[in-house]
Amino acid sequence: MFVLVTATFFLMHAVPGSPFNPSEQKNVPAEILAQIQAKYGLDQPIWKQYLRYMNNLLHGDLGESFKKINYTVNELVLGGFPVSAILGAWAIVFALAVGIPLGIVSALKRGGWMDWFSMIVSTIGISVPTFIIAVLMMFVFAMKLGWLPVFGYGTWKHLIIPVVCLALAPIAYITRLMRSSMLEVSRQDYIRTARAKGVPEFTVIAKHGIRNAVLPVVTYLGPLVAGLLTGSFVVERLFMLPGMGRYFVTAVNDRDYSVILGLTIFYGGFLMLCILLVDIAYAVIDPRVRFSE
Repeated sequence: MFVLVTATFFLMHAVPGSPFNPSEQKNVPAEILAQIQAKYGLDQPIWKQYLRYMNNLLHGDLGESFKKINYTVNELVLGGFPVSAILGAWAIVFALAVGIPLGIVSALKRGGWMDWFSMIVSTIGISVPTFIIAVLMMFVFAMKLGWLPVFGYGTWKHLIIPVVCLALAPIAYITRLMRSSMLEVSRQDYIRTARAKGVPEFTVIAKHGIRNAVLPVVTYLGPLVAGLLTGSFVVERLFMLPGMGRYFVTAVNDRDYSVILGLTIFYGGFLMLCILLVDIAYAVIDPRVRFSE
């Protein structure tokens, strides 16, 4: 986290320009701009700004937004994270509910039409950009059929298209991971032994196969959960959702240093937490894995 904060801080200040660039604020007197920069400490040397920010960060203060008047970064995170979390959580549930069964069936019916269908879905989900899928779904289901709203946030209908758009790429990855892992597990000796003992096929697949084959999916869930729950830049921007992704895009365009740093720190900390939970989940799912290892 220390490396993340330090690198982001200095790289961000190395970019040409500033939140209150005189060349972009032609209608504002130079004296006013100087007072504004002094208020936020931008007139101080970089190393002093860094020490000041780190001191505030240790006290849980992510700073004050330069562009959103009377808003702190903590308030932006608390306001945007619930929306992004709800959207991301439903996308994760949908991706797991579709990707895992599709990968299992594809592995069990290798070479059949279900296998080909799952590979086509995976290829489309991985290769087609999210914004293209979003625009197509908006055109079909919102403009042509009129079933769903185009943008906004408030009812469950507003979440359907964004959730599907967010879940398509994870569905593709989960399907491919589950298929390849299931094919590998099905060739193991303990699967053959269970079948030789007359264990029902459903028990062999559910108890011995899926439990061991799902580990690569659990590994993928760590960064996936962190990425989706903290907001999607493209989807939230397209559908005008009041999540964290929209704030990040706006902050980058406005060179709002404190918001960029705050959201980056929040995402980095959340990612580390998710990876830790994945490591703990290994020991729960697979008895061969121990915490001491």
